[in-house]
Amino acid sequence: MALKLTLKPNEKAIVNGAVIVNGERRAAITIVNNAHVLRERDILQPEDATTPARRIYLPIMMMLIEQGDRAAHYPEFEKRLTQFAAAVSDLEMLKTCAQIAAKVANDDFYKALRLCRELIEFEQEKLDHVA
Repeated sequence: MALKLTLKPNEKAIVNGAVIVNGERRAAITIVNNAHVLRERDILQPEDATTPARRIYLPIMMMLIEQGDRAAHYPEFEKRLTQFAAAVSDLEMLKTCAQIAAKVANDDFYKALRLCRELIEFEQEKLDHVA
């Protein structure tokens, strides 16, 4: 199944590790084979990994982007996920942590990132509640 990617003017995306930048106009690209794609809004800069959930997201994203060097990022992912799971008691979030681990084990990094967004939202809700 083809993936239609619509990019806003000057929007960036990563396709199989290559950064592409759209021009001045909106553009649609169709990717007809299996490729690893991240839109600009899904890219987390290392300096923005400032919370435990974001520190889980970053190595997963790096495993997706740097396909040839996945093993270099796995220990950081494992450490951060284990720390997060040990710190929460919410059963749904623990289930999400297990699902993330399973997706990463099966090299399904994009779905792991989607699940990781649930951890980020949960974390933000807890922080908002405390503040």
